[in-house]
Amino acid sequence: METTYNEEMQQSGWRYLTPASGTERSPNQSLVPLTTTVNQADHLEIGGCDVVDLVQKFGSPLYILDEQTLRTACRQYRDAFQQYYPGESLVIYASKAWSCLAVCAIASSEGLGMDVVSGGELITALEAGVNPDKIYLHGNNKSRNELEQAIAANCRIIVDNWHELQTLVELAGETPIPILLRLTPGIECHTHEYIRTGHLDSKFGFDPNQIDEVFRFVSQQPALNCLGIHAHIGSQIFELQPHQDLGSVMVQWFTKASQYGLSLKELNIGGGLGIRYTESDDPPSIHAWVEIVATSVKKACEAAGIPFPKLLSEPGRSLIGSACVTAYTIGGQKTIPEIRTYVSIDGGMSDNPRPITYQSLYRAVIANRMSAPHTTPVTIAGKHCESGDVLIKDAPLPESITSGETLVVLATGAYNYSMASNYNRIPRPAAVLVNEGEANLILQRETAQDLLRHDRLPERLRY
Repeated sequence: METTYNEEMQQSGWRYLTPASGTERSPNQSLVPLTTTVNQADHLEIGGCDVVDLVQKFGSPLYILDEQTLRTACRQYRDAFQQYYPGESLVIYASKAWSCLAVCAIASSEGLGMDVVSGGELITALEAGVNPDKIYLHGNNKSRNELEQAIAANCRIIVDNWHELQTLVELAGETPIPILLRLTPGIECHTHEYIRTGHLDSKFGFDPNQIDEVFRFVSQQPALNCLGIHAHIGSQIFELQPHQDLGSVMVQWFTKASQYGLSLKELNIGGGLGIRYTESDDPPSIHAWVEIVATSVKKACEAAGIPFPKLLSEPGRSLIGSACVTAYTIGGQKTIPEIRTYVSIDGGMSDNPRPITYQSLYRAVIANRMSAPHTTPVTIAGKHCESGDVLIKDAPLPESITSGETLVVLATGAYNYSMASNYNRIPRPAAVLVNEGEANLILQRETAQDLLRHDRLPERLRY
C-alpha cells in the first residue's frame, strides 16, 4: 500500500512539513508536489508516475511538472479573490517563472491571464491560446518591436518609464493603446537584494515624485487609454504587512489620478508570495495572502469613497515553484577527510542557476530508496567547469550513495528552466508533464545539433 510522502519522510527522520491533515494544502507551503507518494518499490512517485522510470525513459536531467499541483494553485488564487474581494478580479500568471506552451495553456485554461516581459514570452502566450485581452506586457526597456507586437495583438502594456510613454505616443494609430502605469511604491520587504523591486532604488517604474507629472502627461494623450496602475514589491516574500501597506498606497494614487481626469479601472498589486524551499521556510498560504491583499484594497476603497476597481495580481513562483522537481543521475564522488564529500550529478548550474546566482537553498532526496534515512551530509556538485557550481551544500542524504542512483531536487518549477543556459555547451534538459499516471513530453531535450544550429563558420576558417 502506498503511503504519502510526508508520512514516509517522518518515518525516516525527515520533516517535510505540510499543512495539517484535514486542511486544503496550499501548494506553496509544500516542499513536494501535492500528488507525491512513495510506491511499493520504495521509489518517489509524482502524478502517478515512478520518477526512476521517468528518468529511464526520458533521460536526465529531467524537469518533472505535476499538473494537479499547478492547477490547484491556480484555482486557490482564483477562488480566494472571488471569496475575499467584492469587485472583479483577475489572476495573471507571471510567465517569466516558466514560459512554455504547456504551462501557459494550463494557466489559461484555469481562467488566468498572462504577464509577459518580452516578445518571446508574448508569442508563447499567444500560441498557447491566451486571450490577448488578458496579456500584460512588462519590462523596463521594451524594444520598439516588442511594443509594436503588443499593439498589434491588442495586449495591455505596463508602461515603465518616460521613454516608453513617448514611444507609444509615436506608435499609436487610430485606436488608443491600453496601458497601465508602473509606479515604485517605496515599500521594503525582507528578500534577496536582486529580487526586491518595490523600494525606491530600483530600475523599475516611475518614481513617486513623478506621479503628478506622469498623470498630467497621460491625461493629455488621446492615443493612450490609461486603464490603471501597477506596483510590485519583490519576490519570495513571507511577510504580509508590506502587501497590506501596498493596497492603501495604491488606492491613494488611484484617487490622485482622478484629479487629472483619468478614470482608472484596474489596480494591479503584483505578486511576490514565497514558497517553501527548505524545512525552515514558512510562507503564508495562498488564501492568507489573497485575504490580506483583497481586504486592504477593499477597506482603502471604502475609506476613499471610490468604486472597487478590477483587482489584478501576478503570482509566478507560488503558482509553479512547488509543482516541479528536477531528477538527476549520480556520477562520481570525492571525499575530503574531515571536510566534506562531493557527490556529482549530470546537471547543475545550466539547468538551475539560482544557487550560484542567488545563493538559493534547496532540498534533495534519493528517488530510488525513499525509506532510507536521510542522515549523511554531502555536497551536491554540478558537472560544469566552475568551483561554484554546487546545488546544495551539506545536503542530508542516505548513506552509501552509488553511481547511477536518481537524485531529485525539490521545488524547481520557478526560474530553473526559464534561466537555464547552454554553459559549457551542455544541452538544456527535457521536461515532462505528469498527471494520473501519464507522462507527456512538453519540452524536448536539446541535442548537439541544436547547439550548433545558429553557428556560422566563415569559409576562410574551413580546413
